[in-house]
Parts: sequence; structure tokens; C-alpha cells
Amino acid sequence: MSSPSAVILGVTYGGHDTSAALMVDGDLVAAAEQERYDLTKHSRAFPSQAIGDCLRIAGMTIDRVDEIAYAGDRIRNIREAYLRPALENEYRIGFLIEDIERIRRSYEMLDLVRRETGFSGPINPYRHHLCHLASAYYPSGFEEALLVSHDGIGDIESSMTGIGRDGRIEIVHDTNHYPDSLGLLYSAITFYLGWRHHCDEGIIMGLACFGDPHATVPGDGRTYTEIFAEILKQTGSLDYEVGRDWISYHEVRDKWVSNLFVDTFGPKRHWEDPLTDHHRNIAAALQGRLEEVVLSQLSYCREEYGLEKIGIAGGVGLNCSLNGQILDSGLFDELFVQPASGDSGLAVGACYLAHQKRNPEYRPRRMHDFYCGYRARAEEIKDAVEESECEHSEPGDLYATVAERLEAGLIVGWYDGPAEFGPRALGNRSILCRPYPAEMKDHINSRVKFREPFRPFAPAVLSEHASEYFHLDQDSPHMLMAVKVRNEKRHEIPAVVHVDDSCRVQTVRAENNPRFRKLLEAFHSHTGVAVLLNTSFNIKGQPIVNTPQQAIDCYLGTEIDCLVLGDLFMEKQAFGT
Repeated sequence: MSSPSAVILGVTYGGHDTSAALMVDGDLVAAAEQERYDLTKHSRAFPSQAIGDCLRIAGMTIDRVDEIAYAGDRIRNIREAYLRPALENEYRIGFLIEDIERIRRSYEMLDLVRRETGFSGPINPYRHHLCHLASAYYPSGFEEALLVSHDGIGDIESSMTGIGRDGRIEIVHDTNHYPDSLGLLYSAITFYLGWRHHCDEGIIMGLACFGDPHATVPGDGRTYTEIFAEILKQTGSLDYEVGRDWISYHEVRDKWVSNLFVDTFGPKRHWEDPLTDHHRNIAAALQGRLEEVVLSQLSYCREEYGLEKIGIAGGVGLNCSLNGQILDSGLFDELFVQPASGDSGLAVGACYLAHQKRNPEYRPRRMHDFYCGYRARAEEIKDAVEESECEHSEPGDLYATVAERLEAGLIVGWYDGPAEFGPRALGNRSILCRPYPAEMKDHINSRVKFREPFRPFAPAVLSEHASEYFHLDQDSPHMLMAVKVRNEKRHEIPAVVHVDDSCRVQTVRAENNPRFRKLLEAFHSHTGVAVLLNTSFNIKGQPIVNTPQQAIDCYLGTEIDCLVLGDLFMEKQAFGT
């Protein structure tokens, strides 16, 4: 390939969701999450395989890289998260002593990256939340936009607000610091309700729709909403505080909530315990308070700064119910949510910051194509199929063949092209079925995904038909906004409508994913329905499949009926028999 002006490798390491991204002359050419390679969900391992695959995709070696952009300022983190608190609070001295090896590792982080990569050039750190803001601003295509990041903790901040204008980002607020954190509070309640923190927060979001936050807490007299207003307080236009009496994650590891929380709400639920209305009400109150606080902040920002568009990133940006509320509020004309809003997306943001630093005239470029990950060669697909000894064919009209199976109610594994970057399957690593009847959802949850029965699935829709089915007036290509279904269409697509009539919509355009688009068009032609149920190609607790062999293993180990690998087609039973 021709010699570009700069090659930047972005690296996320030091926490969960480690990742790599490669930018060539301002264009993102590859991005990958380490979990797809080591098969450990939310992997914390050094992203050696992700880095190697990004370089392979670009046809480069590490020697061609001009800069490694590291996501996070670890020295600042040591100073603000350990040293300063230890001077002010005696119990934080214990944290410092307990974490001395972690502190040493942070201090030596850039040397560690150099050793792991063998890179001899410059390695530069970039602030965690600034990377989040950049990951939302530059691919949004917005010349001017409000930029918002909320997550657990990054460096020391838990939130950051900025303004993107003329290719530069100005930080306007960054004083919400650990342990005041929307993301960690959500993780604490996830843990209390019996699921895994930093992993299953999306389950709590789905559960919230079944609860009544205005019910009275047993034995207390206050409503769930009233108590959560005490737990999470607004202390300024953009500031908030998590009540220290209610949490313990800042004092004791792996406890998360305080004795007061347990005294008020009862013992922690374990995963195998029955799920009650009380648990659902807690989830509903948490979600409602999160939405109330964030919308209040955004209302202030809209009035204060007058910006008509917004870019969202940070782990809380994966909360599609919150994003739907922001869209529905009418505060902004258009939203862009980074598809890898969690920490894996930091590598992309670091690349953008490094490139903009080198090229001050760089401006946002609209980018909705985040199919940036592992891509299997045709020979690799063929070898995996032959080794499996599964019967297969190469249909003359693949899309019509698959649409026919989908119309008949069969479930299809769809593996095609580069892997998506981020936690949503957007038509390249997807499990698909027709969006009706409602029981299709139950079948996939129990027999294919092996997960909780209340969890919803997303509709993928031909972009020009989106407003016919949903209250949606902009593209939603990354499945990160929950919007209401139109009443007259609910009966047509019940398997993708949640209990509160919301749908986590993915709009599909030919320029983003032409092959998945053709399948939707074929299904529409067969059925008159412009929607397919789309869920990630994995089972509960496992990362989305990355290789053809993993796709075949998932197909054979579940009740998926058909499998598409590129142009090859397999089915377990002859169609029509």
C-alpha cells in the first residue's frame, strides 16, 4: 500500500474491555476487542491478539506504526485516585497499601506496552474520558456538538462534558470524580440484584421496564423513587453525588452496597434466587433516577451552550433506554452514540486525539461503518466447513434462500464479512429470525441464547421503512436507541417489542452493510415485513463469535436451524420435510 502520512495504533489496557484500533491518515481501518480472541468476555488481558489482527488487516507490521496512543493517563490516576485521597482520608491509606502492586503497574504502564508490542517509537497517553468524547465526536460528522461521557471511572473522573467545534474538543466540565459515579452505582445495583458487575448492567436495564418505581418499599414507607433520589443527588447543574451511606465500593472491595442499603432493601439476591417485584422495582427506580439526572444535565447544557447535536460515549452510553429518552426529549436535533461506547472504544478515541494533534485542521467525518474487526478469508471458511463435515451448498440466490427459511420460522446464524466493533451484532455476526409471533423471542432466549426469559431482542429494519414502524426520525445504525413502536405495527413485529412498547432499533442502509441489506430486502419481498429480529451470534456469557469455527460450534450446539458463512449455506434438516 502507498505510504500514508501517519499510522497510529490505539491501545486500551489496564482495565476491562481491552482493545486495539489502527488509524491510517485519519481513517479508521481496523478495531478489535481482545475478548473476541481469548474468549473471555470483557477481557482484561493485554490486547496482543487484537493488535496483531489490526496490523494484519492493514497489511502492516508494528515497525510501520508512527505512534501508539494509549487510552488513559495512569500517572494522573495514581495522583488523584490514591495519593490525594490518602492525604485526606485515613481509610484510603489502606487502599493505597493494598493496591501497591497495582499502583506500580500503573506507573510502569507505558513501559509495559512497549515490552508487549516491541514498539520503539513514541507512546503517548490521552485522558480516559477525553478519549470517550473523541470517539463520539469525530465519527459523528457533526461540526459542532455537545459531547457527553459517563462511565464507572476513568483516570479519576466518572463523567466529562465537552464541546466539539471546528475539529477541536473543549472540556467544559470534569469534576464528577470517584466514588461519585453513575456507572459504578449502576454496577453496584447490578451486583446486588444477583448479576455480574461490569458485565450484566444491560440485564438490569431490560428488567427495569417490568418494575414500578413508585411502589412503597416494604417496611420503609418511602417509595423506591424517593430512596433513589436520596442515593443519587444532584448537587449542581452538571454535578451529582452518590450518598456514601448507601455504597461501600469506595471502602471495601467486592461488597458494593452498604449495610444501610441491605437494611433498607433486604439481603442481596443471588443469581439462582427467585426474581420478585421488589427486585424489579429496584431496577426501575435506578433506571428512572439515572434518566432523571442525565436529562436534567442535558437540559441545562442545551440552554447554556445552544448546541443542536450531541455525541455520546462512555459505558453509560450503552444504556439504550436512556438514549431513547434523550432522543424523545427533543432537546437535540440528532444523536450520535459511539457503537463501542464502553472502554473498548477508548482505543478509537485515542487514535482520533493523536491524529488531530498531528493534524490540527482535521475535522469530523461521518462514519457509520464500524465493521472493523476480524475478517475470515474464503479459504478459512471453506476449511472450517469441510472439517466440520456438515453438508453445505452455495445457493444461486443466497438471499432468497435464507429469506424463505426465515419466513417459515427457522432461525439463521449469519456470519459475513468483518466483525462489528462494540457489543452489538449489526448484521455480520448475527442470529436472525422473523419478528413474529411473540413466542419467537421465548424460543431464542431458552433454546438458542440460554438466557433470562424477560430479555428483549432488537429489530433490524430497512432504513426507509423505520418511521413506518417506530417513532424514529433519524438513523440508528448501531442499535443503541430504544424508541416506541407505532401502535398499528406492534402486532406485525411482536417478538422485537419490549414490555414497555420500546424497541432497540437498528436501521440498515446499503452503504453501511450491503449484504445484510439485501437479506432484509429479500425478506421484505417475501413477507411484506421490513424487519428482522437480530441478536448477537453467541450464547449467554460468551463473546460474539469471531471465527468460522466458532460460528459452526455455536450452530451445532444450539437450536439454530441454518448457518450462513459468507456465500456458503448449511441447514440441519432439509427444508420442507
